[in-house]
Amino acid sequence: MNTKRLSIGLVCVAAAGLAFLTNSAAKDSPKEKNSAMAQIARGKYLVNAAGCNDCHTPKVMSPKGPVMHPTKTLSGFQSDQKLPEIPSGLFGPDKWGGLTNNDLTAWVGPWGVSFAKNLTPDPQTGIGGWTEAIFMKAMRTGKDMGAGRDILPPMPWQGIGQMTDQDLKDIFAYLKSLKPIVNKVPEPIPPGGHGK
Repeated sequence: MNTKRLSIGLVCVAAAGLAFLTNSAAKDSPKEKNSAMAQIARGKYLVNAAGCNDCHTPKVMSPKGPVMHPTKTLSGFQSDQKLPEIPSGLFGPDKWGGLTNNDLTAWVGPWGVSFAKNLTPDPQTGIGGWTEAIFMKAMRTGKDMGAGRDILPPMPWQGIGQMTDQDLKDIFAYLKSLKPIVNKVPEPIPPGGHGK
């Protein structure tokens, strides 16, 4: 056995291990933690200021009216909910308006029926599989995942899409920090498709 090669190999492994530990320690440094916490706090502020909870958080009734559900923050239209019957002829290309369910997570209009998305980081039913780039592209283009179907009303992506890159990054950091909630939101229903 060549001890010189073995020594060089051990030195390389030790150096790689030291580099890994140094990088891990740097990622967990108080400065980085404070920076990440500040980004999440600012993202939460922006989400609240933009009114995202109005549609994406289910509500419960209280003596003062509907309030945000305390354990379902930003989990969208609940998969166990049923939509009421929508009167026929109420909407059409020449008849604009909209209806919503009691907790504002489903909307009906000339575009059909839209459901508030699960914005928690659940990988199967939320945005857990999204990257920051996908999120930013979706908000800039009005396309689901940045390249899919149109994001439907009442989602105000046009205004949110005018936020700065840093604003959108902060919002995404906050959304990714939430507790993942398993809740499969239905796909939109095209005009005239509800109840068929």
